[in-house]
Amino acid sequence: MKVVIQRVKKASVEIENVEKRSIEQGLLVLLGIEHRDERRDVQWLVSKVLQIRIFDDHNGVMNKSVIDIEGQIMVISQFTLMASTKKGNRPSYIRAASHVHAIPLYNHFIKLIESALPGKISNGEFGADMKVSLVNDGPVTIIIDSQNKE
Repeated sequence: MKVVIQRVKKASVEIENVEKRSIEQGLLVLLGIEHRDERRDVQWLVSKVLQIRIFDDHNGVMNKSVIDIEGQIMVISQFTLMASTKKGNRPSYIRAASHVHAIPLYNHFIKLIESALPGKISNGEFGADMKVSLVNDGPVTIIIDSQNKE
């Protein structure tokens, strides 16, 4: 399981050219799920996302988490994070989990974040055509892979 975390001033997602969801200051989390990922990967990554200190304190030092600043989180599923580009010029998505495996993990990820930040989470729709907009703050972008936790 892999996340790309972006510190944002605001972010929004348009789903199927209709529905729009948005957040203010916080994190945009792009979530990729691999076929070998499990619930323990979700728990580990959620803990990292909630506790990573990438927001400035009063001295301008990145020393605060999204919880500390009472920020919001938007979670967007993105299977392309699992792309393999080792051969040729067309990415392979063979490592990406099937819908049957990925959707329960995606929903569990959202549920765990919602329990830590009630009312402060928004999300895309798994497998939908989405247009994501953001104002990256910094810019600050962090990549975390649960397969590299040790």
